[in-house]
Amino acid sequence: MLKQHFPASPHLESSLKTPIVEGTAIKAYSDTVNDFVGIPNIWLRDNCQCSACVHDVTKQRLLDTFKIPRDISVKSAVKDDRSDGHESYYNDDFLAQAALKNNGVIRQGLEKTTLWYSSISDNPPIVQYEAAMNSDEGLKEWLSKIREYGFCYIDNTPATPSATSQLLERISFIRVTHYGGFYDFTSDLASKDTAYTNIALDAHTDTTYFSDPAGLQAFHLLSHTDGSGGASLLVDGFRAAADLKAQDPQAYELLSRVNVHAHASGNDGISIQPYRGFPVLLHDERDGRLLQVRWNSSDRAGVELPLEVVGGWYEAAAKWHALISAPEYEYWCQLTPGRVVVFDNWRVMHGRSAFTGKRRICGGYVNRDDFISKFKVLKWGQEGVLKALAVG
Repeated sequence: MLKQHFPASPHLESSLKTPIVEGTAIKAYSDTVNDFVGIPNIWLRDNCQCSACVHDVTKQRLLDTFKIPRDISVKSAVKDDRSDGHESYYNDDFLAQAALKNNGVIRQGLEKTTLWYSSISDNPPIVQYEAAMNSDEGLKEWLSKIREYGFCYIDNTPATPSATSQLLERISFIRVTHYGGFYDFTSDLASKDTAYTNIALDAHTDTTYFSDPAGLQAFHLLSHTDGSGGASLLVDGFRAAADLKAQDPQAYELLSRVNVHAHASGNDGISIQPYRGFPVLLHDERDGRLLQVRWNSSDRAGVELPLEVVGGWYEAAAKWHALISAPEYEYWCQLTPGRVVVFDNWRVMHGRSAFTGKRRICGGYVNRDDFISKFKVLKWGQEGVLKALAVG
């Protein structure tokens, strides 16, 4: 396993340089130019945190940004004091964060990341159902493991749909799709998707046909009678992406640049497609960080390349497929009643082996933003999250 540590939350770092006041100018240290820079007056007025400008309860803006005079000036600037005739309050940390590059740490809920191979089977991340259900500390541990590893087991969960849905609702509401909300199904093709069959499924991410794919996905095997097979497959997409980038930068670049379309059209009267195509490997445009893996060959539609050059994408996709299908990337596990697996659908791909007999599976989706919201508040506290709002 390889550990990567994202920068600590900027407002918590003891190394923050204290802003300085020079007359009516307030300056904060910029790690872009390695010097103190002046904070624009309109930014200062727009980001006042007093109760006249930000609602005490809802934390929403009350100030009309577009009524601020563009030539607004500061009448006076003093430490611990608060000018269009308005007195504004800022603490040092709030201003110090404003000039730093890593302002997205809290907003994105970034946490240390451990990339893994199939050897994670020796020590997979696990929490206990009672801990996750009965304390915020247990819930924080669970979500922290998902953020670090991309998945986590919850053991000793009562083997019932109600206990499983209540577990997911500890994070947030369960996302509703054209398949419904919380799912409880067998291999009867009740919904027109290969998930509702007994055939093998290659490693993939779900809901690539949505503009906003599901953030978390959960499976709980409630029963499996009169048959065998149906092992679950997990593949760390971020691990595979890092290795592809090292082995074949050109293939990585193609999968990061070329948009691919997807659709869900199996059910009568439905053909869901995202508003645009997205690359297999989606990155943060600001810092280049890998944000999301979108890979589902079953749901794939067109590739946004002219026919005379599209062959290059297929070559890159074949290398990616070969990589994620290699034994060292495939973590196989046999789910049993009482063990729920919840994984980050933006990072970890899943699949299964073919099976015989009758299996009953339940689970559901949680939106990405709701998952990250819960994690952030548990990790940094409500006030810690709010302090980072004005700085991106």
